[in-house]
Amino acid sequence: MSRSSQKRSIALTYNCKSRKSALSQAERMDEAEFDEEEVIEKIISELKSLGLVVYPVEANEEAYITLHKLKNTVDMVFNFAEGLHGRDREAQIPAMLEMLEIPYTGGPPISYALALDKALCKEVLAYNQIPTPLWQVVKSPKDSLSADLKFPLIVKPVAEGSSKGIYADSLVYTAEKLARAIARVSAQYKHRVLVEEYLEGREFTVGVLGTPFRVLPIVEVVFDDLPDGVPKFDHYEAKWIYDSPGKALDPLVCPAKISKELGMQIETQVLCASKVLRLRDWARFDIRLNGKGAPHILEVNCPPGILPDPDANSRFPRAAFADGLTFKELLAEVLNSCWMRYKGEVFC
Repeated sequence: MSRSSQKRSIALTYNCKSRKSALSQAERMDEAEFDEEEVIEKIISELKSLGLVVYPVEANEEAYITLHKLKNTVDMVFNFAEGLHGRDREAQIPAMLEMLEIPYTGGPPISYALALDKALCKEVLAYNQIPTPLWQVVKSPKDSLSADLKFPLIVKPVAEGSSKGIYADSLVYTAEKLARAIARVSAQYKHRVLVEEYLEGREFTVGVLGTPFRVLPIVEVVFDDLPDGVPKFDHYEAKWIYDSPGKALDPLVCPAKISKELGMQIETQVLCASKVLRLRDWARFDIRLNGKGAPHILEVNCPPGILPDPDANSRFPRAAFADGLTFKELLAEVLNSCWMRYKGEVFC
């Protein structure tokens, strides 16, 4: 049977959380960006329901060998991997696929490296006059801060996702607490630390999808139901402890209740940022308003998290659902967007 008469096939690249029954807090934090085995299985099941043959490929140290063997078998790769090690880890699978000349979903290696490195991403945004909060990168608590940075400030690891290293007490109001937060992040992640201006306005997350990109319904992240005394921003505790399956808390409002003017400002920003960062197929932006109500991009997530369970309050699927898509249709649109770029036609 000729290749053209066979069912279309894809590889799914991913990173899975450890199957070990007991993990330390540090190990759980290291795997925060990875997905549960059940999530991977659900994505595979939905892809198969599109009539595709699916080859799961865990993005570990054997990934290149596996992908090389599949080069003449699969039509494309659905890249959902976070990578293993290093500041540029999300670029690892795209770089392998570029070398192997296998079509793949999502942006090129440079896009994924920029997205994970918050400071470099902000440099590109600022150079292109796309608003982002003021920031500075430091190596230790002894580094002097720019006079332009005023308290309150947020302290973040410069190259982590899924709110890793960003806790409730990462929001600081004094020099003493700033030094303590910088020391903790520096010790935990062994790389530079981002100190960022804290914007006190509303917070949103915004998905882009397709070729060309369209902006999905804007999601507002609200913090009104957090316990008293817990800071009202998207820190690790808010995202993974207070908002988790089985909890009554639902911090997402979609579509966000905002003015048409603000919606247009946000859409313009994310589409401009998508272009300058060379994103493709799908991505998600985190945005916060300053005291005057002007939107500023905090960071970009690619690939965005896509937990299929609606109770998990996964932001990109929530926006897709509000746009009328099912989870399967969301996956299909990512694949079709990719194939349209490579081949100029629908994939499934």
